[in-house]
Formats: sequence, structure tokens, C-alpha cells
Amino acid sequence: MDALLETIVGWLWGLPLIFTVLFVGLYFTIGSKLFQFSYLPHIFKETFGKLFGKKEKSEDSKGILTPFQAVATAIGGSVGVGNIGGVATAIAIGGPGAVFWMWITALLGMITKTVEVTLSVYYRNTDEKGNPYGGPTYYMEKGLGEEKNFKFWKVPAILFGVGIFTTFFITLQNYTISEAVSSTFNIGMIPASFIYLTIIYIIIYGGIKRIGEIASLLVPFMCMFYVIAGLYIIFKNYTEIIPVFSLIFDSAFSGMAAVGGFTGAAIAQVIRMGVARAVYSNEAGWGTSPMIHSTAKTSHPIKQGMWGAMEVFADTMIVCSITAFTIIITGVWSSGLDGAALTLSAFEIGIGEIGRYIITISIFLFGLTTSTGWYTYYEIILRHLFNNEKKLALKYKILTLFKWLYPIPGSLMVIYAVMNDMPGKAVWYFADITTAIPTFVNLIVILFLSKKFFELLRDYKARYLNIGIVDPDFNVFYEDKVKKESYK
Repeated sequence: MDALLETIVGWLWGLPLIFTVLFVGLYFTIGSKLFQFSYLPHIFKETFGKLFGKKEKSEDSKGILTPFQAVATAIGGSVGVGNIGGVATAIAIGGPGAVFWMWITALLGMITKTVEVTLSVYYRNTDEKGNPYGGPTYYMEKGLGEEKNFKFWKVPAILFGVGIFTTFFITLQNYTISEAVSSTFNIGMIPASFIYLTIIYIIIYGGIKRIGEIASLLVPFMCMFYVIAGLYIIFKNYTEIIPVFSLIFDSAFSGMAAVGGFTGAAIAQVIRMGVARAVYSNEAGWGTSPMIHSTAKTSHPIKQGMWGAMEVFADTMIVCSITAFTIIITGVWSSGLDGAALTLSAFEIGIGEIGRYIITISIFLFGLTTSTGWYTYYEIILRHLFNNEKKLALKYKILTLFKWLYPIPGSLMVIYAVMNDMPGKAVWYFADITTAIPTFVNLIVILFLSKKFFELLRDYKARYLNIGIVDPDFNVFYEDKVKKESYK
């Protein structure tokens, strides 16, 4: 079974997709004149800096969530078990060198996420209640279908939607949380799974707005809680920091020989694991978190796009790096463990028994925000599928039914894994399979829509940075353009 799954993942996450992920990030990095690097202070100021300033006038604009609630939900959806179990598995399979390729993918992914969030906000729809929703399927319909007159826009939209919905059946959050809670509190994976399922029901019952409000409270706390614990371990072993960097860089380009319980990895496997886990963790290019970003109150698509860049930075460059350094610096990376068990072991060695409790609580909170964040993605796709006015009654019946069904497959997967003694590594192979198809489709689409992103970026610089001349006829949102044309 493991061999078959590894073969499928190797094919899906082979050279074509890895090249596409890196090429798209590089293309937008060069095309935007290194925007995510040269304007990094501005990005910080307009994202985290706004949390400590006065409320923006843009927050009075159309939207369901505030910009921070949107990014908190998106970070909650991306900063999850991928940062704990996913990073651990990348190192367990690809070795420390996988961390380098996670960093490269993240640095390029900052602009990729900016692009997809920007396009999602620009092409979003307003529903019958005046609430905006957007995402890849929306910019496929409007950007490819209406603006570029591509009659077959539904083909990539269906491929993307089906790819995303496979994660409804193959989900890692419940499994990873149940595994951690079970091993720490000795209550069994299946009972832990049902406790988690019950809490998910309570949160998603209130809909997208409730999820955004809870995420804005949980996400800052859970990230700080985890980061402080990890930094304590790292700085306690400060003499090993330089050797860890050396190990990461050396094995990134040479692969890794077998060490201890680590079976060794060729350079191709090192790159594949680093890129795949980075995308699964920060979701840059996957097309998922732009869906929740599209519901934000913002006066310009680029403004919310910058939150996307910061989201990737916080997710991979900070949280994932903390996980990686903790695992490598404690020496457990070559123990033969993988997934959450490897990270649990690292924290227990670094802090003592309390470390296991810290990481278990972190996994629980990370998984909770991920599961509820992902619920919003499914809901937005379903809203697009049933956005015809004649289907309104059907739409709300489907949304209600889905709300009740959503948490169940996660528990079923735990039951199956327990009954069949499925190894954690196999579960993560399933995750890579569900990530590949929608990522490839979404990246190709945003390449075709790159002209619109660059137009929006030029307009943003002219309006807010006094770089260039503002075009008074430029439409900041696609709906404004359609309304203006209908009056002619």
C-alpha cells in the first residue's frame, strides 16, 4: 500500500507540478519587480501594522468579515496540522534538506498567494443578501469565461472543485488531532475523534461570520503559544543553530544518506517533499484561502492580497521553521518516527513531559481552526455552484445538509485507520494526492489572468504609494466594471 501511494505521489508531485509551482512564483516575482521583497516593510505596515492602528474606512465597505477576521480564518485554515505533522513528515521522508525547499517555495509563494487573493477579491460576486463571495471558480468564470471569452471555463472550474472536495473525504485534521490526544491523554483515538467532531459542529453552526470571529480570537493565541515553546527549545540549544543551518543547506542539494532510523533520500525526493509540504501548509497556489479572503471588507483587492503574502510568511517562515528546527536540533529527525509523533517526541525531549502537553494543545487548536476554516471553502464553492436565482431554495437546503455532513468523514477516516492499523505516513500520502490537482489547475489559471493582477498592482501603487498616475476610469472591482458597462 505504501509503495503504491508513494508511486502516485511521486507522479503527481513530479517535475511538471514542482516546476509549475516554482515557475509561477518566479514569474510573478519578476513581473511585480520583487514586490514581496522590495515592499516587505509596506506589506508589514498594511497588515500587522493595521492591527494596532485606527480602524480603516475600508472596513465600512461591503463584506462579511473584517480584513483581520478573514486572514485569521485563512491562517487558521493553513496554520494547522500541516505545520506540525506535515513538516515532520517532510523531514522524516526527505531529510533536513526539505526545509530549504519549503523556504524557497514559501518566499515565491508570498507573491503567488497575493495574486490569487487579489483576483478572488476583484472577481467576487455579491449574493442576494449583499454578501460577497469569490475564489478560483469565480475568476475562472469571469476572468476566463467573460473577459477572455473562453467557452470551456467550466472544465478547469470542475477539476478544481472536484479536487478541493476530495479533501472532504480525505482529511488529516481529525486523524492527527486524535493521534496526538490519544497518545498524550491515553483515551483512545476514536473517542478523541468524536470529541473533536462535536466541537466542530458547535463552531460551524454559526456560519462563516462565527468562524471568523472565533478564528480572530484563537489564531494569535495559538501561534504565540506554539512559537514561544519552540523558541525556548531552539535557544536552549543555541550552539546547535549554525550546525542545523549547515545540515539543511548541505542536504538540500546533495540528498541524504541513511542515518539511524532515517532511510535516506535522493535529491529529487528532498525537493518534492519540501515543495509539496510547503504548499499543503501555507496553501499558496492551492486556491483555498483566497475563498475566505474574498469575503473581507476592503477598498482595494491588492490590500487584501498583501494579507495573503503575510499569511504565507507567518505560516512557513515562522511556524514551520520553528517545527523544523525543533525536530532537527533535538536530534529526533532520524529516529524513524514521522508525523505528529515526531514533533511530540521533539518537544518532549526539548522541554520534558510538559512539552508533550504543549504540542498536543497546539495540535488541537491548530486542527480546530483548520477544520472550521476549510468548512468556509466548501461553502463558498457550493454557493457558486448554486448561485442561480432559481436555485436559491435548493442552495440553502444543500448548505444546511453539508453543515451536518462536514465533520463526519474525518471521524470515519480515524475509525478506518485504527481498524486497519494504517501508518501515519500513508495518511500524508493521501494528503499530497488531494493537493496536486487543484494546485496545478489554479496555477495555470492565474498565469492566464496575470495581466489583470499587474493592472491592479499598478493602480494600487498609483493610488496609495504615489507611484504613477491614477486612472479615474479604472475599475477596482469587476462588478463595478459590469455595472458601468450596463449603463452605456
